[in-house]
Amino acid sequence: MSARYVYDFAEGNRDLADLLGGKGANLAEMTRLGLPVPPGFVITTEACRRHLRTGAPPEELWPQVRAHLAELERRAGRRLGDPEDPLLVSVRSGARFSMPGMMETVLNVGLTDASVAGLAQRFADERLAWDSYRRLVHMFGTTVLGMRDEPFVDALHRAAPGGELRMGVTDLRSLVGVYRDLVVSHTGREFPQDPWEQLELAVRAVFASWNTPRAVLYRQRERIPDDLGTAVSVVAMVFGNAGPDSGTGVAFTRDPATGRQGAYGDYLPNAQGEDVVAGVRTPVPLRELERLDPLSHQRLLDVMSTLERHYRDLCDIEFTIERGKLWILQTRVGKRTAAAAFVVAARLAEEGLIDADEALRRVSGARLAQLLFPRFDPGTDRPRLATGVNASPGAAVGEVVFDSATAAAWAARGRRVVLVRRETNPDDLPGLVAAQGVLTSRGGKTSHAAVVARGMGKPCVCGADELEVDVAGRRLVGPGEVVVEEGAVVSVDGTTGAVYLGEVPVVPSAVAEYFERGALPAPGTEDGGAELVRAVDTLVRHADAVRRLGVRANADTPEDAERARRMGAGGIGLCRTEHMFLGERRKHVERLVLADTDAERERALAELLPLQRGDFVGILRAMDGLPVTIRLLDPPLHEFLPDLADLTARVAVARALAEERPEDERLLRAVRRLHEHNPMLGLRGVRLGLVLPGLYAMQVRAIAEAAVECAETGGNPRPQIMVPLVADATEVALARAEVRSVLAEVAAGLDVPVGTMIEVPRAALTADRVAEHADFFSLGTNDLTQMVWGFSRDDVESAFFPRYLELGVLPDSPFETLDVVGVGELVRQAVRRGRAARPDLEVGVCGEHGGDPASVHFFAEAGLDYVSCSPFRVPVARLEAGRAALAR
Repeated sequence: MSARYVYDFAEGNRDLADLLGGKGANLAEMTRLGLPVPPGFVITTEACRRHLRTGAPPEELWPQVRAHLAELERRAGRRLGDPEDPLLVSVRSGARFSMPGMMETVLNVGLTDASVAGLAQRFADERLAWDSYRRLVHMFGTTVLGMRDEPFVDALHRAAPGGELRMGVTDLRSLVGVYRDLVVSHTGREFPQDPWEQLELAVRAVFASWNTPRAVLYRQRERIPDDLGTAVSVVAMVFGNAGPDSGTGVAFTRDPATGRQGAYGDYLPNAQGEDVVAGVRTPVPLRELERLDPLSHQRLLDVMSTLERHYRDLCDIEFTIERGKLWILQTRVGKRTAAAAFVVAARLAEEGLIDADEALRRVSGARLAQLLFPRFDPGTDRPRLATGVNASPGAAVGEVVFDSATAAAWAARGRRVVLVRRETNPDDLPGLVAAQGVLTSRGGKTSHAAVVARGMGKPCVCGADELEVDVAGRRLVGPGEVVVEEGAVVSVDGTTGAVYLGEVPVVPSAVAEYFERGALPAPGTEDGGAELVRAVDTLVRHADAVRRLGVRANADTPEDAERARRMGAGGIGLCRTEHMFLGERRKHVERLVLADTDAERERALAELLPLQRGDFVGILRAMDGLPVTIRLLDPPLHEFLPDLADLTARVAVARALAEERPEDERLLRAVRRLHEHNPMLGLRGVRLGLVLPGLYAMQVRAIAEAAVECAETGGNPRPQIMVPLVADATEVALARAEVRSVLAEVAAGLDVPVGTMIEVPRAALTADRVAEHADFFSLGTNDLTQMVWGFSRDDVESAFFPRYLELGVLPDSPFETLDVVGVGELVRQAVRRGRAARPDLEVGVCGEHGGDPASVHFFAEAGLDYVSCSPFRVPVARLEAGRAALAR
């Protein structure tokens, strides 16, 4: 039996999204629900995958397409491209996951010189027929034949400077001729006049578009697998450009920017297909449809209610009205901002459409992190340049650029940019990725720019029609003839739609303030910020209730510890003591390292002890009752020594001048003796503690005395002492013995766990031996990553990581998201071997990966007890730990 590559809408459902793509599966699902969907069929993703593997569609495909086309013709009562009464179809791509703007639709396929008159006769509207024809030639040229968009756009602007709605039949017929001449001049071939050839070429183009640079870039950014392929939906055309009682629009069942309930969206009267999302005209708000066509508006509301209840989520709906009849062209779970994601999830749970666990699954730590970023100061007194549609919230400041290539190039050099366009199209994706924010003079909340920006979490203002965007002149002109040249700084407020000249100050976000204060908005407060804060509070608290993974913070000062506690940290997982020896204190460690006698060493340690004790008292009090893991000194030795080059130069100058500098001479001899070519792999961590007598003993004494002082004043200090950079169990045993000896001397009854940091591969591989001398492990995944990969983080991230990411050698920076294949295997071994030797072994992670959402899921799966991250990332880790518990 031959493979099946084509399904009628009536034969599918939303559970077949892998095969029919998201668009095709949803068209089939709506057909099954009895909604007014034009008839059509879907070519499967498997056909696309076969095409990508072999360079040609499967042999069985075209006969199956012809059979389904014949059935579609029978149901429609028309034949494709028939000169007397043509059936026209749209050809739409649709992968398993939504990829907005990646692969465009081709409308009016089947329209030719022979059939344009038949279309005019059916509608008694010659203008509609020629308007549809010019759209087909334009879309076919760019999407199927690979032409650039600009020649068509420029020709349209020349032919209709006042807008295409003012063009008459003669103008449109002439424009079609211009478009067809463009096709010949740019491709060397005539626009095809065979309806079947148009359909076949369009399907092949959709298959090929899966591997266009912008599609690959989008998949890389969104982490969509490259081997899924796209389906193709072939749908009978309906016409929104059939006069004032027709139109096209996009509707959302809730506001995709804020999550508030209600019908939101855009509507364009007398328009077709992609006009709304392309942003070529600025639409009217959806509520205007109630005035223009009350019956269609009510039918649309009924459909929206049906779809939201059925999908149990915010739905994005494309529709067309053809002479008073409503048609639903597409629905999908709508893309939304981070704020809307939290509000919608919490509201749906309150309404009983989903449960609390499902609500938590629908948000993410990455989106919560977006909500913690600052916003523009509402009290600012900056000159407002313009106001547009608040399409994607947030605050963006940057230099104005007018094309995607410039945006990407400037951003690569570290410059912050705002991409300014009349309207964006899929070719602008690299610029959208690189920009801080987006500003367009056309389009609305459902334009290409708005949809892509929302998906990326970037601020966007659309439809700022007060602005004249002069791409060729590299400038924009605002009200009052204000000219903004490329490179000037603007501030874009995607929350309000305001655009300002210059840089506007920012203030903390409402969500960040909530975590800092720990207080919810007052009852009765109903502004958007209050609703968002309540939603975040609901979902983070539920995450806390279901998570098994603890969340601690990396903090080195009492202030950081207090902030971490406010953010919800359950303790400190890493207190780095080397940060306590910077500035003026550095000289004490220098004296300790360079001491020639025991007396000199003792004096240096005596000076450091009270300073360290004071540090620990403050931190233990800030974290009273919670565990505080204090890492003993772990810097490379060179950080506490004079710079060898500077010292050598100083001594050379003194010698040349015959000056006596005995102290510098002594320092130079000592620094040369201790100099290391690779200090990160040299005398640091436990090695320094074992080689330099008294150093770790002083730190342990300071910790113990601080704990005693806190306890005597009624506190409940819970210090944990961590030995860093061990590679062998003997190192841990020796260090532990010294720690225990000091603890017994200071406070025999003080219970202080002593553990170690697993950051050297050998320690992970011998974790069973190491665990015999450790009460806990803390996985230092930053150093572990450097050693496993042989990467020096300070060097490689700017040197060749961009190229490695581009080539696919790395899916992500392994310093941001844990390499679960390599480093992750060592983590698993450390946990497994350590607990085999010591079942009660506590294991945490203190690298920066502890706050990365994807890495948190791995640590939960690997059986860790806690993750530790920066205070700012604690809410993110809390949320993801809860989501990880639901995924197991």
